[in-house]
Amino acid sequence: MTKWKCVRIAPALLALPLLCGMAPGDMSVAAFLARAASLERLGPLALATPQGNQLKGEVVAAGKRYKARIDAQRKAGLKTTSCPPETGTLTPDQWLAHLRSYPVAVRKTVSINSAFDALMKKRYPCPA
Repeated sequence: MTKWKCVRIAPALLALPLLCGMAPGDMSVAAFLARAASLERLGPLALATPQGNQLKGEVVAAGKRYKARIDAQRKAGLKTTSCPPETGTLTPDQWLAHLRSYPVAVRKTVSINSAFDALMKKRYPCPA
């Protein structure tokens, strides 16, 4: 391998641990929306793409993490931050509208996990 080929490959290899080290749900709202925007032109076919599957995985992982936390809080007799039903639906349009409601200036600092928690708190507030 020539010196120039190594120089081109090195940045990709250095970025690999960063990409692999991110757990699902840790993606920022800004990154999610940027990726979603690139897929919107595909319509329903977007979910059939690897990038579409990754975005869906981000939301599913955030939902599972959220449910596990709420279930653990309920089991321990603690007050929960929201009171969702056992099952529910969330359309892609509802999810994207929620993400777009964040000011552009803060989107890079809000994770998908945090955004999911905030949406559940807004949709399913606990009775006073």
